[in-house]
Amino acid sequence: MLKRANCIVVNILLLFCLTMGPALAQEDVAGSKDHPLFNRLPGFYISSYEESEFNSYTFRDEEFKEIKVEGRYCRIIYEPREGSKPVSPLQIHRNYENAIKNIGGTVLFSNDEYSYMKIARDGKEIWVELTAYGPKPDLVIVEKDAMKQDIIANADVLSKDIKDTGHTAVYGICFDTGKSVIKPESEAALEEVAKLLKCESEMKVYVVGHTDNVGGLDDNMKLSRDRANAVVENLIAKHGIAAARLKAGGVGPLAPVASNETDEGKAKNRRVELVEQ
Repeated sequence: MLKRANCIVVNILLLFCLTMGPALAQEDVAGSKDHPLFNRLPGFYISSYEESEFNSYTFRDEEFKEIKVEGRYCRIIYEPREGSKPVSPLQIHRNYENAIKNIGGTVLFSNDEYSYMKIARDGKEIWVELTAYGPKPDLVIVEKDAMKQDIIANADVLSKDIKDTGHTAVYGICFDTGKSVIKPESEAALEEVAKLLKCESEMKVYVVGHTDNVGGLDDNMKLSRDRANAVVENLIAKHGIAAARLKAGGVGPLAPVASNETDEGKAKNRRVELVEQ
């Protein structure tokens, strides 16, 4: 009797696995969510999901040229649930392309395999790649943004650079695009500059602003000077450095340390330098 009961239980469990297993497997993967830019097609679930605060991805522009974009990264792969209405790859492409157009975006390039799209939203540029094999919509979305600078040069490194080369780049002093107001997260880097100047009490420096090549020359020259002045004012007002030891200047995009063809290069070129007087 017990043996028969065990067989019944096993059969019930087997039947549950056979009938419910596929359904359970067709739920969204843990921790996944739709991107705020798009909802999903009816009858689809998220089978793969990846998100990071900062990453890069290579998209294509109108001429199918590679464009590397850095910022908040998200990749979502959808699959149709069993028994859902069939959808062709063309339907998938057109749905997403029309959705991006309806909110003011642009389809940069589209063929049977890929759609590349871009939209400016809330002051930020968002890039989208869509592939649809299977049909399984595979979305890569990058919200273009500068990386938060977590590592800054300390006063000892700044001092050594100046003694060895006569100048040093100070990364970690942050500004919004086109602005000269120092952002709060810059304070750690400014404290290191102040520490350097307090330790080297006789040192006088030029504070020199640099930009990338985005925008006009005159605008960038002014922006670089304004940013250098903002740093000087901060060092005087908040850190007690004598004004006579500091002179502000700006050279705009005229002294790059990397190529402006990539986002990484542009980030290196947007900097403040200390040059010994």
